[in-house]
Amino acid sequence: MRERFISIEGIARRFPLAGGGVSTVFENLWLAMARGEFACIIGHSGCGKTTILNILAGLDDPSEGAVVVDNQEIVGPSLDRAVIFQSHALLPWRTVMGNVTYAVSSRWRAWSRAKVREQAQKFIELVGLAGAEQKRPAELSGGMKQRVGIARALSIEPKIMLMDEPFSALDALTRGTLQDEVRRICLGTGQTAFMITHDVDEAIYLADRIVLMTNGPDAKIAEIVVNPLPKERRRDDVHKHPAYYAVRNHLIDFLVTRSRTFADEIRAGRGYDPMKPPEVVPGTPAPVAVPSPPREPLSADRRSGRVP
Repeated sequence: MRERFISIEGIARRFPLAGGGVSTVFENLWLAMARGEFACIIGHSGCGKTTILNILAGLDDPSEGAVVVDNQEIVGPSLDRAVIFQSHALLPWRTVMGNVTYAVSSRWRAWSRAKVREQAQKFIELVGLAGAEQKRPAELSGGMKQRVGIARALSIEPKIMLMDEPFSALDALTRGTLQDEVRRICLGTGQTAFMITHDVDEAIYLADRIVLMTNGPDAKIAEIVVNPLPKERRRDDVHKHPAYYAVRNHLIDFLVTRSRTFADEIRAGRGYDPMKPPEVVPGTPAPVAVPSPPREPLSADRRSGRVP
């Protein structure tokens, strides 16, 4: 049975319309993640990917349902959850060291200045920025700025790292280098990560599981693709794996066609239980469905919204 380190339990997000009525971005979403897992979520714009990430970060509240991390319900932001945005979001008047120590000192307020700097230095070196500690953001390239953001996020030792297309604004070479760095760091530290991407190849390279969202409004988790590639994989070997093109074609077929037609499949009688989105492994003779763990029903408090 899959460990439920992160448990998304029946969440919905609705917004009132100016002329009356309600727009439902998604509802009755269920997803479990294990500790140390790297999950990517893919879907077209408007399906609610960033909304899900914001709920995980505590920056937004679900209209109903709950999200539990390490047996604690998320209520508001927390330093247990670090977010890396598309833009680096660095403090321009602080150096590389200053940006990272600011996060570390916010996490551990009782630490001495020397201990804070030691912790910051450890993660600056981890992302390959040793020697750039005294540079300000204006003196850094785009890739270096994003490395500072990654160091800042990791330096507070979060339970989960949330990434909203962190490499989308970078050139291809820098993007590939940072993907390699993030993968190396997550494997080496056992970091749990949840990442939004529109890049199919990025998802295949980084993720253990890839969550596929249908088009919004009223988006659903159509299925979860279990990555059949080995956990230890190298960028220059990924495309040589026998299952690579099966996975890639499955993802592209979903984005081009099935993300739009999934609702028709349900209306046509396809069995679908939102509490147990099917898990498939492309590249097998027929995509193998992976049994999902049983779900306990929500309590009355959680079904109605927040838990006191």
